Amino acid sequence: MKELIAFTAGILAMLAIIPYVIDIIRRKTKPNIVSWLTWTLLLAIGTAGAFAAHEIRTALLTTGDLIGTGLTLLLGLKYGIAKFSWFDGFCQAGAVLGLILWLIFNSPVVGILAVIFIDCIGLLPTLKHSWNEPMEETWQTFAVLIVASTLTLLSISDFNTASLAYPIYLLLANALVTVVVIYRRLKLGFLLSRRA
Repeated sequence: MKELIAFTAGILAMLAIIPYVIDIIRRKTKPNIVSWLTWTLLLAIGTAGAFAAHEIRTALLTTGDLIGTGLTLLLGLKYGIAKFSWFDGFCQAGAVLGLILWLIFNSPVVGILAVIFIDCIGLLPTLKHSWNEPMEETWQTFAVLIVASTLTLLSISDFNTASLAYPIYLLLANALVTVVVIYRRLKLGFLLSRRA
């Protein structure tokens, strides 16, 4: 049963991107390329780390998320925001630092924790964009990823850092983006509907 829950979480993580992709094509959502590039690289590393640590249920979540994130990055190259600021440079420098830590320690757990740290940095431009332009983010995608992360946590039998860290982080990060977008839309008088 837990394997089915984990598989469902991976599928949900992959399908979560559908509303985001539709809104990108409609030019309602403008993904921040810095965040999505960072997330694509990190999810690839985090997925490799989960597989290396034999945490298949966590790897199913990150694989699904990686597919969606990679697709968003590709679409974002055409429709997204590609303007780099000092803040974006800071985020990329943090990503490089995290990769160096992965190489130095050569450990799936340290690698996963480094990926989470870098992911936090990569999240900052999207949080800033979500705050400033909440109508250009699709909160439903992030909300579905909350559900996928929760399902993954429910499917885990062996509770350790390698199995729990990334799903907990993804749950919290996606919840934060969802709350910021919803709060700012309501505060500015916009509807929550994707058609708004």
